[in-house]
Amino acid sequence: MSVPAAVYSVDELQKEFLELSEEFKELESVNQEYLELLEGLEDLQTKCTKNINHQRYRLNEISKNLKLNQKKSRTVEEKQQIAQLENKLLKKKAQLNEIEQSLPQKNSLYLKIILGDVNVSILNRNDKVRYKDDYEKFKLILNVIGLAMSFLNLVFNNRALELAFIFLLVWYYCTLTIRESILKVNGSRIKGWWRLHHFISTVSAGVLLVWPQGETWQLFRLQFMYFNVYISIVQYLQFGYQKGLLYRLKALGERHDMDITIEGFHSWMWRGLSFLLPFLYGGYIFQIYNSWTLYQLSKHPEASWQIPVLSLCFLILFIGNTVTTSLTIPQKMKGKSKDRYRLMSLSWALQMRQQIKGEKTERTRTDSVSSHLHSNANSPGTSEPSTPLEHSTETAKDK
Repeated sequence: MSVPAAVYSVDELQKEFLELSEEFKELESVNQEYLELLEGLEDLQTKCTKNINHQRYRLNEISKNLKLNQKKSRTVEEKQQIAQLENKLLKKKAQLNEIEQSLPQKNSLYLKIILGDVNVSILNRNDKVRYKDDYEKFKLILNVIGLAMSFLNLVFNNRALELAFIFLLVWYYCTLTIRESILKVNGSRIKGWWRLHHFISTVSAGVLLVWPQGETWQLFRLQFMYFNVYISIVQYLQFGYQKGLLYRLKALGERHDMDITIEGFHSWMWRGLSFLLPFLYGGYIFQIYNSWTLYQLSKHPEASWQIPVLSLCFLILFIGNTVTTSLTIPQKMKGKSKDRYRLMSLSWALQMRQQIKGEKTERTRTDSVSSHLHSNANSPGTSEPSTPLEHSTETAKDK
């Protein structure tokens, strides 16, 4: 049973409005302070960006001269000094990258075309990790849906079901290209090929959508559905691997003893890759098989223009995937020291943020205690009377 609303007199309402006006003045003061901080923040961001560019320029100059000295160096001592300086340069570059991630970045041309001049930079580290995690979950959910629809298309030969599945592929890959572009702006090290891969996949799905139903489509239909079943399973395995990497990178970034934990991280990474690689290369072989099948179908009397275009798309995907994956393995082996310094800089940045947060908390606690003591000293044993509306609100909350 609802409690009937209390009716207040005009004088009481007038008093309530006056108190509200006083509170509004406080809100205006806080808002003014907020706007001033925003202006100061923009100035600091510009200053940081200029300093980062200056640091990078000088680091590049040192690196160039170091390479020249490396060719001329003769003594063992000089070689050791050069090696030490190279390690220091790597560490400094990693720290600069870490600082840069806390600053807003410019959108890519693709994002400007799709979203306009909207700032998509995520400045909070936890929000970045959350967005990356959401991206992986999005892929997982859509892969499960795609796997289910592929199975249904294997069981039922229904044109509406086929078109629904292919339209899902078009939407999925379009969305991936946008999300990956946002990740790139926010410091993701995703390779250019994988982004291009999803652009080509979007085009391929669009061509599939307009491929007319006929004998050639029926000859390729089952093979394409089996291919999607296999790819969905492989992408599920990739999801597990990526989740493991994200979890361990986050754990490593929060620890202090990076020299010990980095070895365990690389050991786990190589175990995961050695398990995943055969499935990846199996998918690449399936792509070249699709390309070959479509090439043969292009000779069919009823072949349409979609068939050779799709054959070329699958061929490009096979070449790009195989070359990129094959080149990534030795790069990961060589990049061990870079990963160490990147993770060390991550730990350094987190420690700095925690220290700043701790100082702010301590300052807030001190100010609160001082304010409380000052209030008690000025008005001992008194309290401000509540207004009728405040009293009724508190009573409603208690109920």
